[in-house]
Amino acid sequence: MKIRFGYVANALGLWDASPSKTLTFARYSTLSNSGRMDKLKSVTAQNLQHTKRILYYNIAHEIELYRFSSSLVPLATHPEVMWDFVTPFKTEWEELGQLIHQFGLRPSFHPNQFTLFTSPREEVTVNAVRDMEYHFKMLEVMNALERGIINIHIGGAYGDKESALGRFHHNIKKLPTNIKKHITLENDDKTYDVEETLITCEKENIPMVLDYHHYMANKGDVDLSNYLSRIFDTWNNISAVPKVHLSSPKSEQAYRSHADFVSLEFILPFLKMAKELDRDFDIMIEAKQKNLAMLKLIEEIASVRGIKRISSSAVEW
Repeated sequence: MKIRFGYVANALGLWDASPSKTLTFARYSTLSNSGRMDKLKSVTAQNLQHTKRILYYNIAHEIELYRFSSSLVPLATHPEVMWDFVTPFKTEWEELGQLIHQFGLRPSFHPNQFTLFTSPREEVTVNAVRDMEYHFKMLEVMNALERGIINIHIGGAYGDKESALGRFHHNIKKLPTNIKKHITLENDDKTYDVEETLITCEKENIPMVLDYHHYMANKGDVDLSNYLSRIFDTWNNISAVPKVHLSSPKSEQAYRSHADFVSLEFILPFLKMAKELDRDFDIMIEAKQKNLAMLKLIEEIASVRGIKRISSSAVEW
């Protein structure tokens, strides 16, 4: 069983390398017409350059999984802006795509919690579709659709889970088929548990990303060992290795919050459960210390009897 590890957005330790520099609409509104476009382009150029530096860092450290920042392009989905962020940066997007292909990287995006398909409000669904189109466009211009996924949550329950799930199945049809093919769904720490998310994924033929921390915070009556094989099987249709999110609680009082690092003691029961299936899978680390937390955890996992480290960011068990 081979397990690869990755991290989210920021490579800590790289100087001034945030890929998520922003421009607020309030600030944008104060600028002249030419100043607006100049500012949009300068922030985007910086984010793309920083992303390229991060990819080179990943390549040097044999890190094949990486979640791109959703904030690469400022105001990309704002209805009063909606600018062409592809044409001025065609070369930069292509360079990122070349690195993805040359080094076999697995890219992903995770839109924010407002990108949901359960709302009774039509405008929320319209915005969700617009946001998914934005993320899809970034994968497309990087020529990364073959490997790229866009991970979201089912959404809110609005006091009635059954009705909300009905709306999800209805509203997700508004997403173009070519975009839906790149969606994954993740279980929540409060609302939709592992079983509810899995059933939704199976109905819609969508791969499921298991978030183990969320499961521990929102178990319900679910015994994960009874569902893990089915969760991994949802990836068969796209011929991809299953993906799992790992983090650990900040504290007992702030159980749902992510800690700086990942506790091996917290996640070891899951790894042992996965070993029973003996299937390759990928792990995205969602700790506050990003790549540093990932590297520390790999060191600790590799010290477990029977587990062998096979690269900077992968182990075999």
